[in-house]
Amino acid sequence: MGKVKIKKKETRIDVTAMSDVTVLLLTFFMLTSTFLQKEPVTVITPASVSEEKVPDQNLLSVLVSPQGQVFLAVTGSKDYTFKSETVRADLLKNMASEYNKLHPSNPVKFTAKQVEEFSKLGTFGVPMNQMAKWLDMEIDERDKALEKAGIPINMNEDPNNPNEFQMWIRAAYNSMNDELQASMVKGKGIAIKADQTTPYSVVNVVMDNLQTMKMNKFSLMTALKTEEE
Repeated sequence: MGKVKIKKKETRIDVTAMSDVTVLLLTFFMLTSTFLQKEPVTVITPASVSEEKVPDQNLLSVLVSPQGQVFLAVTGSKDYTFKSETVRADLLKNMASEYNKLHPSNPVKFTAKQVEEFSKLGTFGVPMNQMAKWLDMEIDERDKALEKAGIPINMNEDPNNPNEFQMWIRAAYNSMNDELQASMVKGKGIAIKADQTTPYSVVNVVMDNLQTMKMNKFSLMTALKTEEE
């Protein structure tokens, strides 16, 4: 008697729905993610045991290179009214006003396009009299120029004759974002990031300038120590 052959059924899983979900999730993350922008200098922060986190919004970051170059980065809040782009645009306008008061014979002016370009920047740091020209550069040229630049700063204890670094601090404090202002007063809105090889004398210039502006509370960014350290 012959064996009864059982018809084999094809095993097939429809993954169309899964593919649709994957594409939707990928699109969502692409639209909502914030990409980190390249910093003008590579900085390896010193290690410490502090576990206090630096806030990711309403923050004025001061980047100090081993050579003493100073750069700034400003982030706003998650609130659409005071988002980072809006705060940066307002910051540049405030800084231009501060600068022109001390340099009435050589004022700086920015076009709407230049203000928009500045609002997109993660880190900036060129003298104000070069800012407009720098903002008109292509991104690659801008990055190369930034590596050799830095915000003018010195040991200055006269608040009535501020250097450009102090003017940027004042412009940030007087911005429309009152949350940033309150954060700066509490000491959580200003963070200094310096390389572990940067001499203390270099970092001290930055701290001295902040204290001259009555900004006596600020954070120093560090990396968490490992068990081996």
